[in-house]
Amino acid sequence: MRPLIGLSTYREQARWGVWDQAADLLPTSYAESVERAGGVPVLLPPSAPYEEAARAVVARVDGLVIAGGADVAAAEYGEPAHPSAGDPRRDRDQWELALLGAADEIRLPTLGVCRGMQVMAVGAGGVLEQHLPDLVGHEHHSPGADVFGDVPVRVAEESLLHDLVRADELGVHCHHHQSVRNHPGFNAVAWADDGTVEAMERPGDRFCLGVQWHPEVAADAGLFQALVGASRQPRG
Repeated sequence: MRPLIGLSTYREQARWGVWDQAADLLPTSYAESVERAGGVPVLLPPSAPYEEAARAVVARVDGLVIAGGADVAAAEYGEPAHPSAGDPRRDRDQWELALLGAADEIRLPTLGVCRGMQVMAVGAGGVLEQHLPDLVGHEHHSPGADVFGDVPVRVAEESLLHDLVRADELGVHCHHHQSVRNHPGFNAVAWADDGTVEAMERPGDRFCLGVQWHPEVAADAGLFQALVGASRQPRG
């Protein structure tokens, strides 16, 4: 049977047809990437009480994607908000942190995309750089508006990511002005030329990978395929 892959969603004001109201949504490219990889996408809007709902979700899906989106609230890792930080989405922060905690409990295959990698780091006790241009002196990782930055990354040879992309270097599509400063329990496995961590993974045999780029908007180098493949395997 095709595995069910849960996808966390935005909760935003949106317009379609005659409607202009709050909506739970996600770019179609995520669902299409899951479908092409052989999975069935299942959208997961924030649902309270978060921890209880998250355990119910991970008991029913076979894999999890924490999608890109707004900045993680700095309060989640104990720092004041930077002036450039976007408006917090506390419901989404709490929901995705709960999903990751529940997924860890049962070793659910998990992929974090952009914000998703940042939530994974925060959930593990890590801290974010709130405005990357302050650190690296340029805006190549997020050129502005809806434009993706083309960023070359170096991939660690001894890593799951290297096994998937089969390359020492990779060109990726980025759209992030924040980054991961530290990541307890994860190994950094890809870096931009300026030293920014662009991917991290859990050591061991569980598929648990976070990338700062957007594999759903271009050839994904096998990341969704690998997630779906891992989601077909028994856990225990």
